[in-house]
Amino acid sequence: MHIGLIGGIGVAATIVYYQRLTDAVARRGKTLDLTIVHADVQELIRTNLADLREEQARNWLPLLVRLKAAGCDVAAVTSLGGHFCFDELQAISPLPLISAVTPLDAHFAEQGHATVGLLGTRVVMRTKLYGQLHQTRAIALEDEVESLGQTYQDMAVAGVCSPERRALFRDAGQRLIDAGASAVVLAGTDLNLAFDGSEPYPVIDALDVHVDLLARLATGEATP
Repeated sequence: MHIGLIGGIGVAATIVYYQRLTDAVARRGKTLDLTIVHADVQELIRTNLADLREEQARNWLPLLVRLKAAGCDVAAVTSLGGHFCFDELQAISPLPLISAVTPLDAHFAEQGHATVGLLGTRVVMRTKLYGQLHQTRAIALEDEVESLGQTYQDMAVAGVCSPERRALFRDAGQRLIDAGASAVVLAGTDLNLAFDGSEPYPVIDALDVHVDLLARLATGEATP
């Protein structure tokens, strides 16, 4: 199956999707058929903060048309923040869209997590992953949603994570654990810049769950 990605939101996130998806398909002994189109991260920031869902969906429609013309069978958005307009985009998309949010609920439950802590964009933290978790409870650092969201946004746009930002995110993760979470969810694709697996608490990268599903689609192990 030919996978299409809306990338560029941000660039670092797109690179990680490309690397991990390529590796996941290679481990299965297959070759990845992939096309990536580049979206505007500043546009997404503006529409996301203003909750302009239909406008963002319309702006991404030409990218999906381009992916379909390139021969893609399905498409995905390489940003959990970008999923704020998923329903609106799905309604007009010429291709089936593969959500990064939908598989998370089952994954958390399968891993035995009753409560998870969220780090990511303001909207992701504020809405607890768009209200799509039903089997697992999600918590956030409510008093820090704005500041953490801004720090995340700045990191995503820059495509790099300073030592100071890394320390801030890792400390926030520990405080989520202290508040009752059994794992910290990297619910922002660019958080791989801040977390490297050396954290003293369980971390779930939402990107990996999405990539696993896309890899199974790409190799015919799953259907849309």
